[in-house]
Amino acid sequence: MAITPDRFHQLKATLSRIIVGQQATIEQLLIALLCGGHVILEGVPGTAKTLLVKELSQAIHAQFRRAQLTPDVLPADLIGTHIFDLNSRTFTLKAGPVFTEILLADEINRTPPKTQAALLEAMAERQVTLDGETLPLSPLFWVIATQNPLEFEGTYPLPEAQLDRFLFKVVVSYPAPEFEKQMLLNLQNDASVTAATSELTVETILAAQAAVARVKVTEAVVDYLLALVTRSRQMADVALGASPRAAVAWLRASQATAWLAERDYVTPDDVKAIAPPLLRHRLILTPDALLNGITLEQAIASLLQTVTVPR
Repeated sequence: MAITPDRFHQLKATLSRIIVGQQATIEQLLIALLCGGHVILEGVPGTAKTLLVKELSQAIHAQFRRAQLTPDVLPADLIGTHIFDLNSRTFTLKAGPVFTEILLADEINRTPPKTQAALLEAMAERQVTLDGETLPLSPLFWVIATQNPLEFEGTYPLPEAQLDRFLFKVVVSYPAPEFEKQMLLNLQNDASVTAATSELTVETILAAQAAVARVKVTEAVVDYLLALVTRSRQMADVALGASPRAAVAWLRASQATAWLAERDYVTPDDVKAIAPPLLRHRLILTPDALLNGITLEQAIASLLQTVTVPR
């Protein structure tokens, strides 16, 4: 039986009952999952970033591992190392946390660049090289990295080349007062929702990713997307625009958005809908723009307004 978007709508509803007030975050995570694209979750502590990823992993029956990244974490702590076994007199692999299906790289901006770079090959090619040997990772291998936007002391901001490897940067904000009240009432009444479950599995996720890749994109929509990418490189307030890799990611994310909307074709609205999470970690504002108080969100909105939408 072919995989349909209905199962993902059910999963979104289930997760929304557990993580109240974060519907947009959940939807963007599901779009990224359907693209096989890695995600940065940025938010202040206590906004349920880790809980959301754990519940999503459990719901789709995927193997989950968490790497708590600190300044003393080394690349071998992520990838693993070969250890000599005295009994068998052979080297055996002690696998690191990258050998999983969903990896939560917690507080990625607190670990040094050398350790951050250890994830690059795994993210790009779903494989790692250890002692000259190439080791494959899971076909699903999905990295979700978290970071705290308010913590700057003792942190190592990700370089642009690595940021570009992430499909989305999803900003997790505080829930609206009514949702936060509902969260407290759930605790007060001991009515918290149990762990998320669904009929989705890793195999069905991979099948859905294949279905997303078959969503049709007309030449007019491709031209519109390319016009947005080109315009992002020409804006007076932007020092660094979207890369060709960003264009590829934008196309695939638009296909996933259309598929979730139960369409087999992409519209310009699909392209526009995922512009903020796709661009906010890729565009770099000029010093003058920053001095004038212009934000990335404003620059992205201006980009969408200045490029003509095809009929």
